[in-house]
Amino acid sequence: MRMISLPSMDFSGLDCLSTGTMVLDADDRVLFVNPAAETLLGLSGALLVGEDAARVFERSPELLAAIRTVRSENETVVEYELDVLVGNHPPIRLGCNISPLDRPQHGVLIEIRSVDPQLRIARLEQARLQQEANRELLRNLAHEIKNPLGGIRGAAQLLEHELPRESLREYTQVIIKESDRLQSLMERLLTPHRVPRFGAVNIHEVLERVRSLILAETPSVTLRRDYDISLPEIRADAEQLIQATLNIARNAVQAMHGQGEIVFKTRVARQITLENRRYQLGLRVEIIDNGPGIPESIREQIFYPLVSGREGGTGLGLAVAQTLVAQNHGTIDCESHPGHTVFFIFLPFQG
Repeated sequence: MRMISLPSMDFSGLDCLSTGTMVLDADDRVLFVNPAAETLLGLSGALLVGEDAARVFERSPELLAAIRTVRSENETVVEYELDVLVGNHPPIRLGCNISPLDRPQHGVLIEIRSVDPQLRIARLEQARLQQEANRELLRNLAHEIKNPLGGIRGAAQLLEHELPRESLREYTQVIIKESDRLQSLMERLLTPHRVPRFGAVNIHEVLERVRSLILAETPSVTLRRDYDISLPEIRADAEQLIQATLNIARNAVQAMHGQGEIVFKTRVARQITLENRRYQLGLRVEIIDNGPGIPESIREQIFYPLVSGREGGTGLGLAVAQTLVAQNHGTIDCESHPGHTVFFIFLPFQG
């Protein structure tokens, strides 16, 4: 993990950031607080600089735990929603990125931003309803297409037996093969709607199964693991999670044209909201690739059926993955820019 560098003991460049920023030294004392952080926390930087972070955030154990994780694992920790209490102020819902620094040596950079959970929940709910409507429309369409498709295929087979010349049968074979391809597409549209079979699932067994499948299909891809082996089992449908993860990983392989690196990463997610229910702890799976990224023009619609950034793609893989994860009481999110794409799967520890 490459650590962030800041000019030695000169943090004036951080004053202009709209994101709240704090810097801790090797002993977790506050070295710097920018104006945006002062506004978010409701405290003057003059009162915070020089204080021990454990004292400043003594009523915010989750934030302190995240800082300890950065110290112990020397990697960035992302918290999407965290209740932070400072002094006698009421709790503030913040999103945090906490990263190790190499200057000052063994320092920590804390970036904080305000989070409105109601807006986020409303956005996710609106997206879920829209995608459900799209999937239902396609599901009905698939049912309507299946019957005439079978008739076309059957007629082509009968015609093939009546043709006088072998060369003419090439055309009926085209009809039969294309009918089979469309039939497969229809099946993929209908597959995610089976009732899940819940049981105890070790997420790392799911990821290892997907890893072996991806490497068997595309040996040229590098697939690295970054697991938190202390994570407990979840209650889920293992086969559905395998299919969802496999769809995302295959999507990454195709985007990278079979050359590049994929990382499977697992961590605890704190204070997450899934299906309008709040969980103190959940599971976060990250599927990271170093491919070209998702085109900006479709970034907001990538989970919609038939939306694809790849020529010849069906646009069903991510839509199916989202449906399967939702059936296991989870959600999928994505962040992407050229050279770095991350799909996040959030699942509850109890379902």
